Amino acid sequence: MLSIDLLDTKKHERMTFTCGAESLDEYIKTRASQELRKKVSTPFVLTDLPDRKVLGYYCLSAYSISIVDIEAQAAKKLPRYPLLPAILLGRLAVDTGHQGKSYGKRLLLDALRRSCDIAKQLASVAVVVDAKGEDAASFYHRYGFIEFPNNPMKLYILVESIEKLGL
Repeated sequence: MLSIDLLDTKKHERMTFTCGAESLDEYIKTRASQELRKKVSTPFVLTDLPDRKVLGYYCLSAYSISIVDIEAQAAKKLPRYPLLPAILLGRLAVDTGHQGKSYGKRLLLDALRRSCDIAKQLASVAVVVDAKGEDAASFYHRYGFIEFPNNPMKLYILVESIEKLGL
């Protein structure tokens, strides 16, 4: 049974994780637990219970975006603050042995669902991602993410749009 939970270093085996991107592998193996402890980032891991091996992961953290970077139609509905609260979805990755099984989609939808829940408690207008290449950007586009005007690898989706998806 697949489960997505907050990283627990005593419970989750992450040292064998490899996704093909060294920085993402290194992060889950050595830095994720430190960032969780220091409240810098919150990593969530996908496992196939009762196995403890991490099959994929993503991180959520607080972020802010400039009002001028949001599409004009949506910006009209928002206060004209220079910076708006957002959620950063960082480091979404799937182990190479499990790619092609829709685990990336499962992780993304879980992250968006959690982000909507968070936005009910702590104001956030959007979820932001930094795509690690064209394939990743294309993946996020399929779920309604929009490019920032000056950076096609940085994308966002409004929380309002996520709520309309009914996740």
